[in-house]
Amino acid sequence: MKTPCFTLGLLLLLTVCCCDAMPQNCCFAFSNTRVPLKRLTSITKTNISCPTQAFIIQTVAGLKFCASQTSPWALDIYNRCIRGGATVEAERCIFV
Repeated sequence: MKTPCFTLGLLLLLTVCCCDAMPQNCCFAFSNTRVPLKRLTSITKTNISCPTQAFIIQTVAGLKFCASQTSPWALDIYNRCIRGGATVEAERCIFV
């Protein structure tokens, strides 16, 4: 009886420690605050594995906050960044 319990416990421990079911950059709270384009340094799409698709927006002050991908102003900023020739790397648009 000890061996099956030990094996099951070890298996559960390995599953918890080694399994990254949730990506690191997901958003769970969203801001409706509009930030002027000149105050932004980057806008990044969250991982497709996240429960809610969003943008992670970083300001020149280094603050990061989330905006829903259905938010018209955040979507507009992201599209402007992509069309405006900004640096784009892995779903992240960096303002120059």
